[in-house]
Amino acid sequence: MSPNTNTYTGMLVLIFVHLYCLTLLTSSESESELIECIPSEREALLRFKHHLTDPSNRLSSWNASNSNCCHWDYVVCSHLTFHILQLHLNTTISSEYHVFPFTIVELAYERSMFSGAINDSVVELKHLNYLNLSGNNFGGMQFSTFLFRITSLTHLDLSFSGFYGNIPHQIGNLSNLLYLDLSSYAINGTIPHQIGNLTNLIHLGLQSDEYDESLVVENADWLLGLTSLEYLDLRGANLSKSFNWLHTMQALPSLQDLNLQDCSFGDYKQPSKLNFSSLLSLTISVAPKWVFQLNKLVSLTCYLNCYSNDIHTPISDGIQNLTMLENLDLSYNSFSSHIPDWLYRLHRLKSLKLSDNYLTGAISNTLGNLTSLVTLDLSHNQFEGAIPTLLGNLTSLVALHLSSNQFEGEIPTLLGNLTSLVSLDLSYNQFEGAIPTLLGNLTSLVDLHLSHNQFEGGIPSSFRKLCNLRHISFSYLKCNQQLSQILQILIPCVSHQLKSLVASTSQISGPLTNQLGMFQNLEMLDLSSNNIIGEIPQSFAKLSSLRFVDFSTNQLTGNLFKILASATKLLYLAIDDNLFQGIVHEDDFANFTTLRVLSASSNNFTLKVHPSWKPKFQLFQLKMSSWKLGPSFPSWIRSQNHLQYLDLSNAGISDSIPIWFWETSHFYNYLNFSHNHIHGKLPKESKIFESDGAVDLSSNHLHGNLPFVSEDIVWLDLSHNSFYGLLMDFLCQKSHNPKMLQILNLASNNLSGEIPNCWRMWPQLMDVNLESNYFIGSLPYSMGSLSGLQYLHIRNNTLSGKFPISLKENKELILLDLGENNLTGNIPRWVGESLVNLKFLRLRSNHLSGNIPNGLCDMKFLQVLDLALNNLSGNIPNCLNHLSAMINKTSASSSFQEYTVYASDTISMFLWVKGNDAEYNNILGLVKNIDLSSNKLSGGIPMEITNLIGLIYLNLSKNELSGQIPQSIGNMESLESIDFSGNQLTGEIPQSITNLNFLNKLDLSYNHLEGKIPTGTQLQSFEASSFVGNKLCGPPLLLNCTMEGEVPDENEKERKNHGVKWLFVSVAFGFIVGFWGFVGPLFICKSWRYAYYRFLDDMCYKLQSCM
Repeated sequence: MSPNTNTYTGMLVLIFVHLYCLTLLTSSESESELIECIPSEREALLRFKHHLTDPSNRLSSWNASNSNCCHWDYVVCSHLTFHILQLHLNTTISSEYHVFPFTIVELAYERSMFSGAINDSVVELKHLNYLNLSGNNFGGMQFSTFLFRITSLTHLDLSFSGFYGNIPHQIGNLSNLLYLDLSSYAINGTIPHQIGNLTNLIHLGLQSDEYDESLVVENADWLLGLTSLEYLDLRGANLSKSFNWLHTMQALPSLQDLNLQDCSFGDYKQPSKLNFSSLLSLTISVAPKWVFQLNKLVSLTCYLNCYSNDIHTPISDGIQNLTMLENLDLSYNSFSSHIPDWLYRLHRLKSLKLSDNYLTGAISNTLGNLTSLVTLDLSHNQFEGAIPTLLGNLTSLVALHLSSNQFEGEIPTLLGNLTSLVSLDLSYNQFEGAIPTLLGNLTSLVDLHLSHNQFEGGIPSSFRKLCNLRHISFSYLKCNQQLSQILQILIPCVSHQLKSLVASTSQISGPLTNQLGMFQNLEMLDLSSNNIIGEIPQSFAKLSSLRFVDFSTNQLTGNLFKILASATKLLYLAIDDNLFQGIVHEDDFANFTTLRVLSASSNNFTLKVHPSWKPKFQLFQLKMSSWKLGPSFPSWIRSQNHLQYLDLSNAGISDSIPIWFWETSHFYNYLNFSHNHIHGKLPKESKIFESDGAVDLSSNHLHGNLPFVSEDIVWLDLSHNSFYGLLMDFLCQKSHNPKMLQILNLASNNLSGEIPNCWRMWPQLMDVNLESNYFIGSLPYSMGSLSGLQYLHIRNNTLSGKFPISLKENKELILLDLGENNLTGNIPRWVGESLVNLKFLRLRSNHLSGNIPNGLCDMKFLQVLDLALNNLSGNIPNCLNHLSAMINKTSASSSFQEYTVYASDTISMFLWVKGNDAEYNNILGLVKNIDLSSNKLSGGIPMEITNLIGLIYLNLSKNELSGQIPQSIGNMESLESIDFSGNQLTGEIPQSITNLNFLNKLDLSYNHLEGKIPTGTQLQSFEASSFVGNKLCGPPLLLNCTMEGEVPDENEKERKNHGVKWLFVSVAFGFIVGFWGFVGPLFICKSWRYAYYRFLDDMCYKLQSCM
């Protein structure tokens, strides 16, 4: 029989089977009512269900009260024999979910998956010909061999259901199979040759994981018996032990679709002439030269290192030989350079996908020659320039994806010709101007994505014509539009069909209005990070289809939980950073049975529930920071068996963490109980500390020894507690593998002793904070082994010895704070030569001596240099003008963030500026400070320092500096604070200092400055104390200057003051003599005193008589 005959026969069989199934599924309702399932088969299904876990209750119709199992969901019976023929128990995600965030897709998928065990009662279904269990989660289960006793099967799909291990040889018993798919990332071993017995197979899927133990093809001869095979998927298989696999595959007469993606080929024989007579579609990762001989290919997909293991290679010219190509997919490679001209000559192309490469340059107008294109995907490359105008010729286009490039300019008007477009993605580019009204002509659009561009202005009114629109996103634009205007545009035609509306961070303002109630099919609503105000309207309760809601970072008020009670399908709710308030009761959560993510931090909610409350939801992520949950630890957390992310920080908890929490059986990716009043000790060991995520228990009242942590934990913050003991037990735990910890914060505890020499065990550390403890000794040498260390805080301890030479190897350091210790000796020159990435260097309040090394001037990124309160001597280096970061007035960012997979935080640092000690975090990146105060520095202030026009704070006080203040100090236009007090500076205050418009603190007191204080708005606003201890005159001092602007002569003033003093003395002497000459006798002589008092009485009497 010829190969074509075999192919034709196989196709007829497959068509017959599908038509037969279709007939069964679409039989009339009156006929189906007559079908009554066989009782024994009904009981078998009930036993099968009993062993399954069904989280979304998909099998609710499978119950004893509904006796006719032929009417059960996912069951198909014969309308002739009433036997069960098909079970459709697979789990899939609708194709529409591709527009939703991965989180919601994952949650919806996990919610609908079956798990548990597969019961052997399915074997009792003797007439079963179709069994599909794909896409479920029977994790940890080997292939059930009893399934291979159902010899009536023609269709068996167990793909991606969590099965693992070897494929049983009993698979060869299913000789009637037409369709077999056992693909799984957990199957391994050798492919059994018994599969070759399945001679009727048309479809065979055996995908495995190339990165783990993949399937091995030791001998491909078993394929020779599969003469009807049309589809073969061996993704991830190891073919290196089979030298004849290519010869065998090309001999398959019916093979049309071959998938060899991620396969390991090794050395193999290549036939002199290939004879893939029927092959139409090939998917492969590394494309050898023989691929370009397949001139009948209609579809070629080549992923990941398509032509070599070298990155940034051009697209191979060999593809131009494949002139029959209709589908070309070269996504997820490392191709660079331009799109080659020959590609535009493949006129048969209907689908061209080049996404996720490094392709550059502008798109040629000759792209308009590919008039057959239906799908064009150029996303995630480095294309630039404008969209070619001839793109408007591609009137057959259904999908156009140009996201994540560097396209710019306005959208060409010819794009309005693409009226067949169903999906348009222009997001993550540099398109500018108004959102074009021409998009309203694309009335077939279902998906429209415009986010992350430079578009300005609101949504055009022409969008009211997009009646087929299901998904729209326009985040990170400058809409500057009222929300009510947007909704009014979408209401007439779009609102009834729209499923997702994403408009985050787009300058949208105004209240949520009752118009929202018109969007009753909405599943996803993201209005985060806008300026939306007011309460949630009552009409919001009509949106019963909602699955994803994000209102975070707005100014919404009220209590939305009662209004959301109707959103029974809700999976994801984010309302962080609003003005919501009120009391939330357990009844408010009663309908949230499907909820998986609740993110509601930074509001003013109070949760009042019964201590025995067990929520109906099972959360993966819970954020309730700043809620009032305390004082007791919330016991209902115990019912949440799948929590991976838990944030109860600043929640008013004044309790100890219960034992049951530490004994939890699952791992947290993120755990945050910080800023509470939690007390007690931590257990020495707990599964919590065995996770590969982040744990933050900072700012509580915990005490005792530090806990043991696993080698997998990434972030640990136990700062601002009362832990005590030595660091040795914590840091030097023996481990078989290197520790993965990246961020360690033990600041502000009572830890003591020496810092141990065990840092080689923690090679991934990026941030170490040991400040404000009682550590003694010196830094150990192993600290230098931390090659990735970026932030090191050890201030406010009692470290001693010389500047630690071990830090010479920490070349990635950005911040180094060794302040408030007892370090001695010189600052070594290598600090500036080796630590070239330093931005923040703080060594204040030690006992360092010697000169400031010129090597510090080589630190071009340095923003903060604090050497105050030491014993440094010599001159200030005159090379400070080399500090490039202080010359620039702008900073790369206002804050420094550190990230792990699960959490982020802002780097902070204590700085003494403007006479105050304060912690800087969110604006640390903007600070530029030089503080050399309280040392023994001498010489003049170098003129070069005035080139630092980006410097904000300058403190040289309490030294022995002499000479004049540089005349060019007015060039330092960013200065906000100057402190030169307590030196020996001479001369006048430079007039240019009046140019410092941002100056708000100035202290020049106690020097030898003289002359008139320059007149300027800033200087006269300071207190007189800023200038005392000098020979200065003029405002704000009370001392006026002479006509020539000089201070009056002190001797002359003294001479003038002598006359004035003698006058005062004479007046005082006369007063004393006269007073006692009159009053003295009255005290001495008693008769005189009586006579005087009688005289006064007589005078008072006479005055009263006159009146």
